[in-house]
Amino acid sequence: MQTAPKNLRWLLGLSAIFSLVFVALAIKPHNRADWALENVLVLVFALALGASYKRLPLSRLSYTLIFFFLCLHEVGSHYTYAQVPYDAWSERFFGTSFNELVGWQRNNFDRVVHFSYGLLLAYPIRELFFRVADARGFWSYFLPLDVAMSTSMLFELFEWGAAEIFGGDLGAAYLGTQGDVWDAHKDMALATLGAMSAMGITCAVNYFLQRDFAREWQESMRVKHSRPLGEEKLVQMLKDGGQ
Repeated sequence: MQTAPKNLRWLLGLSAIFSLVFVALAIKPHNRADWALENVLVLVFALALGASYKRLPLSRLSYTLIFFFLCLHEVGSHYTYAQVPYDAWSERFFGTSFNELVGWQRNNFDRVVHFSYGLLLAYPIRELFFRVADARGFWSYFLPLDVAMSTSMLFELFEWGAAEIFGGDLGAAYLGTQGDVWDAHKDMALATLGAMSAMGITCAVNYFLQRDFAREWQESMRVKHSRPLGEEKLVQMLKDGGQ
């Protein structure tokens, strides 16, 4: 019974810090229209997160992972993703170009955030599947990966639609392809890699600490309903409905 108050205090603390970050990065963004467009989904997500607390409070770990991802996103929305000056920061504080150090030819802040999407949000997604859908074993790792991949694809479609609707400099700034025709594919691949990394770490931790790991995994792969569905189930439902 003590968990919920602790989680509420943790959530309120992270919310207060994020509010400060949000306000600070809302001041004189590089492109105000792009900043507003980038934050539409953030507003919807934040409202959904707050509205769901009473019925489904998440763990402090999940809230923390979400917090870090949103902070990274706010940095990107302030500067526009293609112009985040991380390389200038690297030269100022460390005297060397980060891009030259790792061999990057473009501003890859957007790629880092796409990877972070999978890495940081796969675990909160897993918590939802585990607690709401009772996903266990193999499915508790595969389904969060699947959702991270599919939502990453949906976001790329959202970006495309927004760019088509608004067009011009705003559309180009929002897409942030930087001339790479495979930008969307690489973004989705990085989100997938991030989610795979998160689920791999989670699986490894559970393997070493969860006593019934092997049994739960085997049970999750067992066929629960031996009879086929599809047309046979449809015929059965029609028969049952007609009686």
